[in-house]
Amino acid sequence: MTTPTVARGLLGRVVKELESQILEGSWREQTRLPSERALAESHGVSRSTVREAIQRLVARGLLETRRGSGVFVVGAQPARPSAPWLQLIAESAPMRSDTLEFRLIFECASARFAAERASADELAAMAEILERMQLAVHARKVDEEAATDAAFHAALARASHNIMLDHFHASVITLLREHIISNTYDAAGDNAKARQRALARLAQHQRVFDAVRARKPQAAFEAMREHLDFVGQQFRCGG
Repeated sequence: MTTPTVARGLLGRVVKELESQILEGSWREQTRLPSERALAESHGVSRSTVREAIQRLVARGLLETRRGSGVFVVGAQPARPSAPWLQLIAESAPMRSDTLEFRLIFECASARFAAERASADELAAMAEILERMQLAVHARKVDEEAATDAAFHAALARASHNIMLDHFHASVITLLREHIISNTYDAAGDNAKARQRALARLAQHQRVFDAVRARKPQAAFEAMREHLDFVGQQFRCGG
């Protein structure tokens, strides 16, 4: 017979094991968990222990139950910036400059680690995003260009396989997306100069990806820094 102390120990172990699988990326966001029976067998515990462990992780915001569908990974909970913060990024030159410096710190690191660690599936995902970015640039669809730009940077953070970088990026994704969109719109326009800038940004993202795919960490770092330096130059020149 399992004593209460032993039961609590088993529960704690299962909670930690499931939590680790989520935080380490073994189960990506929106992944459906295996059945209670399968989890009980793989962890060597009862289904009731698995059920209680899942309930604890639901309470922590890492899992969610969907009636009739099962249990799914939520992952990192974005701490969405408030509307005043987003307005500051859109309208305040000092805030946007500070955000660019902030991006230089961790996005160059994300590119470096992605070059070392990106999986084949992650490389394929980045390639697909770049294809959509190229279509958007050539079609002069600024909304889609900005969306694919933000998606590419998010994909790099995931491909870094660094829990802190990935979760940190998720926590400030709204802020970063606003920064990217603001800069893209500032550089947009129906003229040859705006066209050249859009093509330059596309080429810069391609160079980052090429370095990541070639497994060249330093080249990926430098390519990202050159891209963000270009964004900063656009910003300082008023688009």
